Amino acid sequence: MKKNMFKALSLLALSFLFAFSAHAQAKMPMPSPSASVSQLVGFTEITIDYSSPGVKGRKVFGELEKWGVTWRAGANAATKVTFSTGVKIGDKDLRAGSYTLFITPMENEDWVVHINSKGNSVFTYMKDGKIDEAALAADDAVSIKVKPVKMPEPTERLMYYVSAGDNKVGEVGMLWADYYIAFDVDTKADAIVEGIKKTLN
Repeated sequence: MKKNMFKALSLLALSFLFAFSAHAQAKMPMPSPSASVSQLVGFTEITIDYSSPGVKGRKVFGELEKWGVTWRAGANAATKVTFSTGVKIGDKDLRAGSYTLFITPMENEDWVVHINSKGNSVFTYMKDGKIDEAALAADDAVSIKVKPVKMPEPTERLMYYVSAGDNKVGEVGMLWADYYIAFDVDTKADAIVEGIKKTLN
């Protein structure tokens, strides 16, 4: 009887221990926490969902993220940019919807921002341990060159910004470590206004 009682108590104690351990693990903070930023520009909601890695004493661009190698522009899951209406980036018109955002940092050159039309993870393009840049480029809805700005002070956590600008053309910016880049998003607000006017007339 005592042996059975001891076994039962032992099993109960173990179950509490496992439950506490699982709860403690679930509560542990993520090394690269999820983040989201959203801004209404004209009639268009621009939203970026990403994970925010830290510098943690590392040299980021040129070492952790090598020059000329496309990077997922965040951590964990793919970085996603969503437009609630059609927009124009560079010389390309993009439909409303979600796209994956990649960045190719370049040494002493303009960086390349890729807006991926298939919403793929960057790891989809891995071949023999390297990114197949040609395959990735083939799935770009648009790719644009942007001038990186070297910051006087490093930023520990990756951050994205969306500015409403003149409330017609917004600006999407990425800041991490010692660099900042940004690109314009034309929300075609004037065309939407004209469309509304025609509908009302």
